[in-house]
Amino acid sequence: MINNSQQGVSLYIAFMIMTVLMVIGFGMSAIVFSQMKMIKAMGNSVLSFYAADTGIERALYEISQGAEVGSHYEHSFENDSSYVADVIAPNADCSADNYCIKSVGTYKGIKRAIQATR
Repeated sequence: MINNSQQGVSLYIAFMIMTVLMVIGFGMSAIVFSQMKMIKAMGNSVLSFYAADTGIERALYEISQGAEVGSHYEHSFENDSSYVADVIAPNADCSADNYCIKSVGTYKGIKRAIQATR
């Protein structure tokens, strides 16, 4: 014979176990989702860095061809990345002897900057 005071205990324990498992599942999915977003942003960051690097290379090429300090270069690529590069004369923002090149690459809202001095 089953004691009336213990009826429904199995149902209560099963409900509690299911609740705990569901909370763990939601927590794990939230962590995985945030990690996926971060990995995607890192990929975008790499592309924006390479766009900025291309801006530095373009400015160095133009300087080798006789471009002046104070020049400004921009370019957009087919993959929607772009760069803006400036050749800056020595001043408070540039501690170099000859010039600084500052390039900012952008891809899907992520910006990365590089500065080269000479």
